[in-house]
Amino acid sequence: MLKKVVAIVREAGALALKRDFTVESKGGFENLVTSADKEIQAFLADRLAEILPGSGFLGEENDLRICDREYVWIIDPIDGTANFSRGIPEYAVSVALSRKGRIILGVVFNPSTGDLFTARAGKGARWGRKKIQVSDRVFEDGLLCTAMSLYRKEFAPVCNRIIMDAYARCNDVRRFGGCALELCYLAAGLCDLYFELRVQPWDCAAALLILHEAGGFASGLGGAPLSWQNGPMLVAGANSAQNLATLNTIIGKHLKKLPYNE
Repeated sequence: MLKKVVAIVREAGALALKRDFTVESKGGFENLVTSADKEIQAFLADRLAEILPGSGFLGEENDLRICDREYVWIIDPIDGTANFSRGIPEYAVSVALSRKGRIILGVVFNPSTGDLFTARAGKGARWGRKKIQVSDRVFEDGLLCTAMSLYRKEFAPVCNRIIMDAYARCNDVRRFGGCALELCYLAAGLCDLYFELRVQPWDCAAALLILHEAGGFASGLGGAPLSWQNGPMLVAGANSAQNLATLNTIIGKHLKKLPYNE
């Protein structure tokens, strides 16, 4: 199964590398979609359905929502569309497979660099053929990946307060512009901490399995259990339970409840 999905995802990545696309807005100049996003999602849906006939789909584009099935594919055709649209090589094709609500397989692939991250539930995580695990850095030596609530900029001030508070205590901050790859960087030990106020299931489903299988930790606000099914959520991931608790303590100083309902 994993080999088949990887082959399909690599084909999807080749479509992205054609660099032949148009760019549109999805309701705001920050929220972009390209014709490549739509083409790749349609390609993935067709090919993945051949592997599991009758399976459902949850995808970012075109309101792809068929979730009342035992097996559901969660697809982000291009995570990091803004980067992709500008030729910045920090974007990924992300595919996860859920069975009865539990993620059992995850693939995140950067077509520009060839970096491939994969995981199967209970079988560990890999970067290419190499098995990976999170770092053992303490919080003070950690790199924090984060974002500023791009699509809801009214939440940027609280994000800024959290980020600056964490920055004062950790090594440094990174903003790569794509949740899937950033969580994979945590899984591979390249970065160590993660905070984002608002992500979607397709942003994180595959990468959260990869992070978990690499020994990482993630939670919702205040340490609440995190599920890819929750819709928009706060993600705080780290390489140890203590680091996660420290990050959640910092977040809790500035945010007592999620500031959105949808």
